Amino acid sequence: MFRKILVANRGEIALRIIRACRELGIDTVAVHSEADADSLHVKFADESVCIGPNPSAESYRKIPALLAAAEISGADAVHPGYGFLAENAHFAAVVQSCGLTWIGPRPDVIRSMGDKAEARKLMREAGVPVTPGSDLLENPEDAMEVARQIGYPVIVKAVAGGGGRGMRVAQDESELLKSIATAGAEAEAAFGNAGVYVEKYLVNPRHVEVQILGDKHGHVIHLGERDCSTQRRHQKLIEEAPSPAVGAKLRKKLGDVAVRGAQKVNYDSAGTVEFLLDEDESFYFMEMNTRIQVEHPVTELVTGVDIVKEQIAIAAGEKLSLTQADVVFRGHAIEVRINAEDPLQGFRPSPGKVEFYHMPGGIGVRIDSHVYQGYTISPHYDSLIAKVLVHGRDRDEALARMDRALAECLITGVKTTTEFTLDLIRSEDFRTGRVTTRFLDRFLETYQPSPSGA
Repeated sequence: MFRKILVANRGEIALRIIRACRELGIDTVAVHSEADADSLHVKFADESVCIGPNPSAESYRKIPALLAAAEISGADAVHPGYGFLAENAHFAAVVQSCGLTWIGPRPDVIRSMGDKAEARKLMREAGVPVTPGSDLLENPEDAMEVARQIGYPVIVKAVAGGGGRGMRVAQDESELLKSIATAGAEAEAAFGNAGVYVEKYLVNPRHVEVQILGDKHGHVIHLGERDCSTQRRHQKLIEEAPSPAVGAKLRKKLGDVAVRGAQKVNYDSAGTVEFLLDEDESFYFMEMNTRIQVEHPVTELVTGVDIVKEQIAIAAGEKLSLTQADVVFRGHAIEVRINAEDPLQGFRPSPGKVEFYHMPGGIGVRIDSHVYQGYTISPHYDSLIAKVLVHGRDRDEALARMDRALAECLITGVKTTTEFTLDLIRSEDFRTGRVTTRFLDRFLETYQPSPSGA
């Protein structure tokens, strides 16, 4: 096992990794920008290194600064968390070339799965259902031919995309041509790669993802699915496990397919295989996330598996601590993300000083957060304040517990999504599980905030 791990990230995920390391008896090194000097991940790590000024390009995304921090601190491994450089194959390769262990999958896997067109090709070869569409487009004429074959609407996607960027839906040929140009330009600006492909757009699907674990000894298992359908502009707001739409038979089928896809690329870390689930229970591969996910705790709550610890042990060359037969699903878990945003102003970010901060507690409640009273939420990074998680014997109990937990959240000084999310989970469609990727758009069309304190 490792002696010291450098956590190449910030905020709640950095703190989450530090906690796992502490339980494993591994020392940690926190890195931070000037803006994050007072962050909890810095306070709780064994040591810390300032890696640059506030912009992430000059700190958390600056590879030489991260490597220098690893060298001066004597770290022997690097955990990238999620976001920033977590799915950067070049960073992973450079870390390894410096004699450090990369806590994640091999660089070639990150590279191939990060190229959405290449990932689709590999999954098709593995027998994983893939949404009908094209490979990397050479010209607009190819896109129009594919669209004529599979029918409109279609969606144009960046091959190196993520987080909803480089994605455009087209209802007809004229929109398709515009979408290719717009998505390509957006992808070039965001990822340095203007390549796009086109696939059939499913009008009312669910977004489900399967958590996988693979070690360096050829073992791959799945930990069931998470439902991530409640999302705005492809950004997830609420996740739950298991999915209300997935029964035992479909769960096994999804899990088996995800494992088969992971085995195709000899996957050796924690990862997620994402699918679109149609109303007739057919499902199609979307992408593979070659990192830990924001929403991994919902799976931990229903399986009892510490995914971050497994990820670290895998990187150290150990075998998985459990087999597929050992995985048992218990109860229901829900996660909501509390962001420093104003839902009544188009979810405009609301950075600033947190004047009062109280998070819920009690049986079945988990809080993952790096925020505290007096903490200043920086405008330079994402607006996540906390992840509120609950676990119940079934979905009804989990919903009641989440209702109670959100009502206990008290945060002042910045605008937050707390009350909006409470209204969301109280809606009839959410409570009855009638949620697709279009749900939130419909909800926002008629949304009126509940009276304060209701």
